Amino acid sequence: MTRGGEQLTVPAADFASYYGRPILKPPVWKRDIAGYLFTGGLAAGGALIGAGAQLTGRPGLCTVGRWTALGGIAASTYLLVHDLGQPTRFHHMLRVAKVTSPMSVGTWILAAFGPLAGVAAVAELAPLLPQHGVLGLARRIAPPVGNVAGLAAAATAPALATYTGVLLADTAVPAWHEAYPYLPFVFGGSALAAATGVGLIAAPAAQTAPLRRLAVVAATVKYLGGRRMERLGLTGEPYRQGRSGRLVRAGDVLLGVGAATALFSRRSRVLSAISGAALVASSVATRFGVFEAGRVSARDPKYTVVPQRERLDEKRSATRL
Repeated sequence: MTRGGEQLTVPAADFASYYGRPILKPPVWKRDIAGYLFTGGLAAGGALIGAGAQLTGRPGLCTVGRWTALGGIAASTYLLVHDLGQPTRFHHMLRVAKVTSPMSVGTWILAAFGPLAGVAAVAELAPLLPQHGVLGLARRIAPPVGNVAGLAAAATAPALATYTGVLLADTAVPAWHEAYPYLPFVFGGSALAAATGVGLIAAPAAQTAPLRRLAVVAATVKYLGGRRMERLGLTGEPYRQGRSGRLVRAGDVLLGVGAATALFSRRSRVLSAISGAALVASSVATRFGVFEAGRVSARDPKYTVVPQRERLDEKRSATRL
């Protein structure tokens, strides 16, 4: 507004930052962390499937679930330690337990889940031991101990599958922070999808009927959370555009293909393998897409400044009313 050629209001400043530098420091995490997000979810899903198979009398599927859990948590721990740079840093994180820190809580979840998953998986080797002597005693004790450990690992699995979503949302990165209500659901559904995929590939076909239903459940949970995340407005833009958007879309397409194929796979090993591969690839694409979306939103100042201005305008409007 002007009076006599004189401007009385200050024009809105551009959202460009000082000398074009990012307002936020981009995450220092490397792509190891994207892999960590995937393998941790895979481990959690494997433990849940292994426990479910144990309780419903599906030994072949139980074995696959347990080894998936152990392999996933081993890879996840390696990737986390590799990103930290020094193995001792992981040990130092265990010296403090802080319930208000997702990183601290997550470290303790890993520390609890790993040994339990290891005991459950190693117990599957009991039939290979001799029937007599000390090893024969271990052969008899290992299965019940493994069953208890498998159920205990499954009890911690939901926290392992979803805490990484809370961890990302706890940062100042716009695409992650604004998606805090939905990331745990996206990661939880993605975790189940990945482990279901491994089960469809590796477990006996006669024991995979529950996995076909689980694939649909996983897809539904992930789709609902993902759609809400993409509709966040400006901060949801990286989930729809650019390289990160392409990864997210690829994850959605692969998830749909995997879930649909699983319903028709029945006892077909070929269709089960196709479905399983699509579900695993979907989880990988989703985790890397979410990771890349956060990096994009941290580099571009508009994802930080524009939402802040919108919130300030809303507060001013509410005050005037």
